[in-house]
Amino acid sequence: MDDERTIYPVFLYGSPVLRKVSVEIDRDFDGLKTLVDDMFETMYRADGMGLAAPQIGKSLRMFVADATSLKDEDPSLEDFKKAFINPEIIEEDGEDWSFNEGCLSIPQIREDVVRKKRIRVRYYDENWNSHDEYFDGVKARVIQHETDHLNGVLFTDKVTPLKKKLLKSKLRDIAKGRVEVKYPVRIKK
Repeated sequence: MDDERTIYPVFLYGSPVLRKVSVEIDRDFDGLKTLVDDMFETMYRADGMGLAAPQIGKSLRMFVADATSLKDEDPSLEDFKKAFINPEIIEEDGEDWSFNEGCLSIPQIREDVVRKKRIRVRYYDENWNSHDEYFDGVKARVIQHETDHLNGVLFTDKVTPLKKKLLKSKLRDIAKGRVEVKYPVRIKK
């Protein structure tokens, strides 16, 4: 087992890779398990709960998620650590639910975002096993947020026009790298 993990820099707001629609991965993708492991390690180093491939400069339809750190507040999250390859949200239902979101690519900004409370998603895991599952609550939220990344959408796109206006100068500073974080970051690509 290779103990040397690659820690990728997280691409910041303003990087073109964050606005691209990602491409699907095929079954023969070389180094998939290593990439998944490296993405988990990068996410942990940045203290995140989700990390999409575009956030590390790779325009691939995949993300990792681990919300087990919230299991004390929500016991259903105890084993929510997964890799999602080529995920497709095929159903969203339930009440609209506002929740305060943040993003490793948009550090130091948190805003309330309204999303549906329950989703159905088809995806592959890193062993290329097919899944078709329902998720709700925080699990659904993380999956929706990360799937948005694969479609070139950021959580700040989903806030009210007034909030967008108020965030404009902060986002401009992030795009120029004028933000302090405790994990490696990159601008542009």
